[in-house]
Amino acid sequence: MSDFYQFEAETLNGDKRQLSDYKGQVVLVVNTASKCGFTPQYKGLQELYETYKNRGFTILGFPCNQFGGQEPGDAEAINSFCELNYGVEFPMFDKIDVNGDHAHPLFNYLKDELSGTLGNKIKWNFTKFLIGRDGKPLKRYAPTTKPEKLTRDIEQALNT
Repeated sequence: MSDFYQFEAETLNGDKRQLSDYKGQVVLVVNTASKCGFTPQYKGLQELYETYKNRGFTILGFPCNQFGGQEPGDAEAINSFCELNYGVEFPMFDKIDVNGDHAHPLFNYLKDELSGTLGNKIKWNFTKFLIGRDGKPLKRYAPTTKPEKLTRDIEQALNT
């Protein structure tokens, strides 16, 4: 696969979404969880989304239960949690695996393009990938990297 736009994923509502729908935008892909020490990052992610959405930026959240069972809920529970607790308005997708034999093809692609400290694996929830307007992965961020630390990179990607 040559870029991010080749993939599709299912939303929390059960709709298939072509990632080519985001062509020309700067995209932040995040694997999320509702019961994680990093879950409060939803607040910062929503703030980034609100700040930059009118400039061609979006965030795509992919819930994952592979790390300590920290996303046990179904799609409805995840959606309710995100909306009620953090006012999440950016697109959220159905729960996926990010590592192993059943990993979503998007995450296999992202890990191949931008390996991390564990090489071709995702270390934990709230690993983030910044995708440029051309669909090419630009940067990978550790789960500990707070959303507000991404503003410079997002600004730079929006201005190229």
